[in-house]
Amino acid sequence: MTEAEIIQKIKKKGFKITSQRRAIIEALLVPDRPPTAKDVLEIVRDKYPDVSLDTVYRNLNLLAEIGCVIKINLKNSETSRFEILKRHHHHHLICLGCGEAVCLEKCLLDMHADVLNDKGYKIVGHAFEIYGYCPSCFNAAEKSKEV
Repeated sequence: MTEAEIIQKIKKKGFKITSQRRAIIEALLVPDRPPTAKDVLEIVRDKYPDVSLDTVYRNLNLLAEIGCVIKINLKNSETSRFEILKRHHHHHLICLGCGEAVCLEKCLLDMHADVLNDKGYKIVGHAFEIYGYCPSCFNAAEKSKEV
C-alpha cells in the first residue's frame, strides 16, 4: 500500500489523520526490513521528540486492525515487527539471534494448495514464519563454541 492508500483507508474507517499518525506511516515506509515499534519510535522522534512508545503502539495496532499493516510476531520474544501490507502475499524468515526479518517472496502454502483442497477445506488465510539464524548470528554462535 502507498501512503495515500493508507491515509484514504484510515479516513474511510472514520479515524483522523494526525501529524504523528502520518509520521508513523512514513516511518513504516522507510526501512528495508519490517521495523519494531521502537524502530518506528526512533524515526518519528526525529520530527516529534515528545511522541511516546504508547502512541506508536496504539497507531501500529490500529493500522493492523484496519488492514494496512501486518504484525509479525517473533518467536520467544515480546517484540513484534510491523510491515505495510503489500499487494502480494508473502512470508518471513526471522533470525532468532538479532530479530532480522527477511521477506520470502513466494508463498510456500501455494505449493500445497491441491492437498488442502483435497481435504475439503476452504482456506481463507494463514500466517507462516520460518525461524532460524542469519549468517552473522550463526557464525557468532559457532565461534563462541570454539572458545
